[in-house]
Parts: sequence; C-alpha cells; structure tokens
Amino acid sequence: MREIVSIALEAVLPTIANVLRAQGIPPWVTPSQRTLELAERSADIYRKLARPTGVWSAIALDRFDEIFEGEGLNARANPIADTARQAEDLALFAVTVGKELCAAITDLFERHDPALASMLDAQASEGTELAAAEIERRYVAWIVGQGRFRNGSGVLRYSPGYCGWHVSGQRKLFDQLRPEEIGITLRESFLMQPLKSISGVAIAGRGEIFDFENTYDFCDDCGTWTCRDRIRAAMGEGRSTT
Repeated sequence: MREIVSIALEAVLPTIANVLRAQGIPPWVTPSQRTLELAERSADIYRKLARPTGVWSAIALDRFDEIFEGEGLNARANPIADTARQAEDLALFAVTVGKELCAAITDLFERHDPALASMLDAQASEGTELAAAEIERRYVAWIVGQGRFRNGSGVLRYSPGYCGWHVSGQRKLFDQLRPEEIGITLRESFLMQPLKSISGVAIAGRGEIFDFENTYDFCDDCGTWTCRDRIRAAMGEGRSTT
C-alpha cells in the first residue's frame, strides 16, 4: 500500500503558544506585544504559503532492514533496529509544507528581517511536525482497516539523522519511497529540499516494544530527550478496532 496525501491546512496550523515555545518562550512567560505581532504576521504568511502534502508506503520488515542499513554508517547499537524487529507493521513516510514557504523564510533573512524570518521558520517547523503526525494518523487508519491495530498498540516515528540512524540512510529511503512525486528531493549532503520536510519510518506494534533507556552513545549528544514524550504517547496509544 502506498498513498500520496494532500493534507488539509487546518490539520497543520500550529498554535501561537507552540510557536513561541519553539522560539524559547515558555507558556508561563508573557510575551511582548512586538513578539505577539511577529507571531501573528508569521501565521498569516504560513496560512497563505503552506502547501502540506505527504506520502507513505507500507514496507516489509526484511525490506526495511536493507533500507535501514543504508551506507553502513549507523550506530552499532540503536533503538530503531531493536524496535523494528518486534514491529507488527512498518511504513516509510515523507512530508513537507512546501517550497513556497521555505522560499519566503530565505527571502526574509536575505531582506534583513531576522525576527520575522525566525518566527516563520519556527511556524514552518511546527507545521511540518503536525504534517508528519497527520501522515501517521492516515497510516494508523489503514492498519485499523486491515484489522491489525489492537488495544495496546502504538506507533513511533524515527528519521535518518536521529537515534543512531545515519543521515545517509536517506538515499535508500528515497529510492524506495520516491517522495520526488510530492516535490521533495535529496541533496548531495542528504538534506532534503524543501528544508521543511520530514522523512522516516513509522513503526507500529505493541506499546511495550517502544520503551528503551537513554543509554546509547548518541543519547549524550541529544540534550533534550524529547523522545520520552513520544515514547509515552506510543505506549499509551491503545485503541479498539471494534
């Protein structure tokens, strides 16, 4: 199963609070009027220019093993390989909020408006994460329709460049998924174009397979451990298929 998804703008509209948090302003801090005005302006630009779209494709475990191996540069021990081996379903995915939005961010920086550019950059990043979550929901809906997503099941997403999956893994992922059809291409550096894009694998299975201790070598370089929130969500995401 492979599906190209046109994502509704309403599904990827970040809240002002989340955009400000991405800018380093926590919820308990009252932002200045100037900051709020910048957030509103960036939201207006985002609504006009965002073109969210995505693609996902179910993939067999043995095929994913080959893709995940990539250029052979992954961390020797990593949670992705361990989790995927216990998965019930796997899917590759890629999403973007579009080149027009990324071009607007670049233009604002080049026109020496760093405040608005930075705010729009945060808005686009938050929107791209929401697009990935929307693709995940579409994928889960498909699994549910196949009768393979039960109470106690969850989904966790991983991307090349994180958790021991070397960024060069993008090459084989792109060869399999073909996100060029939705306007996402790969640079020689393995960065995606448009920059506000996310690719990776969505792993579905029993909630307990997702838990791991942050004792891998690369965990020390992370600093935020935002994975813990996603792991808790995956472990508690049981739902009924009846």
